[in-house]
Amino acid sequence: MIRIIGKSDADFAARVRALVDRAATVPEHIETAARDVIRAVRKGGDAAIRELTQRFEKRTLDALELPRREWEAIASRVDARTRGAIERAAARIRAFHERERYQSFELREPSGVRLGLRVAPLGLAGIYVPGGKALYPSTVLMTAVPARAAGVREIVMTTPGPSPETLAAALVAGVDRVFTIGGAQAIAAMAYGTETIPRVDIIVGPGNAYVAAAKRLVFGDVGIDSIAGPTEVVIAADDTANPRCLAADLLAQAEHDELAVPVLITVGRPLADRVTAELETQLAALPKRTIAERSLTDQGAIIVVDSAAEAIDIMNQLAPEHAEIAMADARALSERVTTAGALFLGHYTPESVGDYIAGPSHVLPTSGSARFASPLGVADFVKRTSIIEYDAAALAEQAADIERLAEVEGLDGHARAVRARFSK
Repeated sequence: MIRIIGKSDADFAARVRALVDRAATVPEHIETAARDVIRAVRKGGDAAIRELTQRFEKRTLDALELPRREWEAIASRVDARTRGAIERAAARIRAFHERERYQSFELREPSGVRLGLRVAPLGLAGIYVPGGKALYPSTVLMTAVPARAAGVREIVMTTPGPSPETLAAALVAGVDRVFTIGGAQAIAAMAYGTETIPRVDIIVGPGNAYVAAAKRLVFGDVGIDSIAGPTEVVIAADDTANPRCLAADLLAQAEHDELAVPVLITVGRPLADRVTAELETQLAALPKRTIAERSLTDQGAIIVVDSAAEAIDIMNQLAPEHAEIAMADARALSERVTTAGALFLGHYTPESVGDYIAGPSHVLPTSGSARFASPLGVADFVKRTSIIEYDAAALAEQAADIERLAEVEGLDGHARAVRARFSK
């Protein structure tokens, strides 16, 4: 059901490398379709969105925006227990991200130079939330709450067929407007604006392959969080870990999607065999068994190594979205993990806590991009402006260096722009 890759295998390095080389690629036909949708929305606006929604989703849209009164009425159907969980999760996410805030500053040099950095929130943020049969209130919280913590003036949400839970989360998180559209057409609408939908400064949130393709295509005209690939977890474990818990954590990731990537790295073969047996037992009782089994079979792996140091080394090579360290002295070992979207330490920190309530956003770099990318946070919703001011004495002091560097680069106009200020 799940392949085991052992150090004694002749092709061990190649099989590990195949996992390392995964990438968030979009099939050409999907990118072409997304490009066509974007072109149609830019040309046809609201009318194009209605036509595309009817074509792809078989939904007739009278109004693109969900009126606030109707939104609140639908959200009121959420039971008190769920509403309480949403509110408590939002409070924890808010408390974490409010500590991420960046400060403007100014430096004054005796020579007469004043330098500064102005940090200001973006004006409009757009969040995309999958809809239909899916219920994703956590996505709303994990995207809108950091935006609000950053001070974004207005947050709009697009989602096809919002659930009561999603709309309740939008109210709690501080979303301003909700549009009941989805797919690549929703991305295009937020990127370029229509008669009804405002043009935003950044688009965040997960979606299917068409959504990912559209985000890639509009990037540059609008900011985006990332091009998300399939969700993934890499767990490093030793014999202090409970095989039942390790299997449960792998299945928690595998049930997301047939393309989800569940990987376990064990110190020693006995633990790998015990986890494999647990997977078979637990899979039989999992409601999303078909999805999880496909994920485990096609994308999953158990890598067997000889030491904790080797396990951490492979984890760094994989650069996973979620990295669990289920080992003795997990905190000390975590200091050696240099490439991961989020770290989950110890035997009582399943990845589930990060998905829902711990505090940091669960929007994380995937497909190995944790080598250079970071989790969604306040930094994504602010812009920084450099401020530079020289007086005459300061410019005179540095003029020779500026002119010399300009000459080296063959840009005499730059040098002249300095000399002009001192010529009679």
